[in-house]
Amino acid sequence: MSGGLHARVLNELGLHIVSGEIDPESIVLAEQLEERYGVSRSVMREAVRVLQSLGMVASVKRVGMRVQPMSRWNLYDPLVIRWRLEQAENGQQLRSLTELRNAIEPQAAQLAATHASDDAASELLSLAARMRSVGRSGDLELFLELDIRFHSLVLAASGNEMFARLDRVIAEVLTGRTNRGLMPSTPHEEALQWHVDVADAIQGKRPADAYTSMAQIMNRTSDEVEPIWAGEPRIFLD
Repeated sequence: MSGGLHARVLNELGLHIVSGEIDPESIVLAEQLEERYGVSRSVMREAVRVLQSLGMVASVKRVGMRVQPMSRWNLYDPLVIRWRLEQAENGQQLRSLTELRNAIEPQAAQLAATHASDDAASELLSLAARMRSVGRSGDLELFLELDIRFHSLVLAASGNEMFARLDRVIAEVLTGRTNRGLMPSTPHEEALQWHVDVADAIQGKRPADAYTSMAQIMNRTSDEVEPIWAGEPRIFLD
């Protein structure tokens, strides 16, 4: 089975479910799936197996699959996040992710200022310095790579393994914002400085300062993307 073919089918099917093109609770026959995506039974079976692991579908033996409501989805899985962000109407997902970051990342920075190793603190300072230089140059691709590494390291340096496991979630939202043109062409000088301030506070063992500087980063992020979700209803899962 071609890995590329499987990935294509999985991506298309996931996007169709997330967009609502395939209605929740509907049953789709295996033959319909194979015809729709032009693939063999084995390729489709593997794609459905992955979607099952994400809680997005339930297999109906010898029939096909039943699409599950959002309340059953693994909303923290990077694939689900990516598919939701790729929708034209992605304000609700952006809002939820931004609120999650606002709740977690300042706290993670505060903990990192108490528990981070010397090596982690030094790496954060180095990353912040590189982010400033690269951000000013306008190289958004490299800046994204450094930004992901910086925020992931703060989560890991907190010493909270639950926070650390959110690294892929943060990576997806940062990547999604960049790919959809939701990042400024040149990062704001204030934001670049706040990253330096976070790293400096972590190295200096100043938890309150680390919290404040990370909160400033998150507040700036919220201000930049809030217009996208203005007026969007909130999602209440059953």
